Amino acid sequence: MDLRVDVQWSAASVEDELISLHARLLRTGLLKSGTGIITTQLPGLILRHREADGEHYIYVEDVARGCLAGYTVFNRLIEVDRRMDPFVRAPHSKYAGEYQRRGIATAVYEWALRQGYCLVSGARQSQSAHALWRSLATRHRLEYIEIRNKCIHLLAPPVDSLTRDRLQTRMVLLGEGWEVDAGSLKPPIACPPVLHG
Repeated sequence: MDLRVDVQWSAASVEDELISLHARLLRTGLLKSGTGIITTQLPGLILRHREADGEHYIYVEDVARGCLAGYTVFNRLIEVDRRMDPFVRAPHSKYAGEYQRRGIATAVYEWALRQGYCLVSGARQSQSAHALWRSLATRHRLEYIEIRNKCIHLLAPPVDSLTRDRLQTRMVLLGEGWEVDAGSLKPPIACPPVLHG
C-alpha cells in the first residue's frame, strides 16, 4: 500500500504552530463561539468543528492543559469537478508528538468517513499519516485513484509499484455508504454528506 512517504515536520515547528494557532483562535473567539463539539470517547480532549467555504477544521483541545493537541483540515479538492466536490476531501493533520499514537487522528478521520466523505490522500505523506491510512484501510474500503481532467479514475487492482510511485496516483478511503460499481465510485443514496456532531 506504500505511496510516497517523504514528508517530515520537526516536532518543534509543529509545537510552535499549535501554540500560535491556539492563541489566534482564542483571540478571535473562534475556538469557543465559532465551533461545534464532536462527541468522542477521548478523555480530557474536546474536538471542535468549524466549517468555512466547504472545508472542515477540527481542532483538538486539551482542556486540562489549555492547549491544542493538534488539528485536521479537510480541504476541498480543486482537482475535481462540481459533481464530486461535495463528496471528497483531502485531510491534512498536525498533532504534537505527545498526542500521537493515542487514536486522536483516527477518531477525527472516522468522523469524516461516517459523514459520507471520501478521503483522498495527498501526493506525499509522512510516516505517521501513512500508518494512519493503513490502519483505516482495515475498516474502510481503500482504492487507488488518479485525478485527471477533473475526474476521479479508479485504478484496477493490483496496482504495481511504478504506478503507486507516480505523483498523480492517490489513495481514497470510501466514506460510509459509498461503493465501487462498474469501475467507478457510487455515492450513497443520502447525499451530499450531512454533518453530525
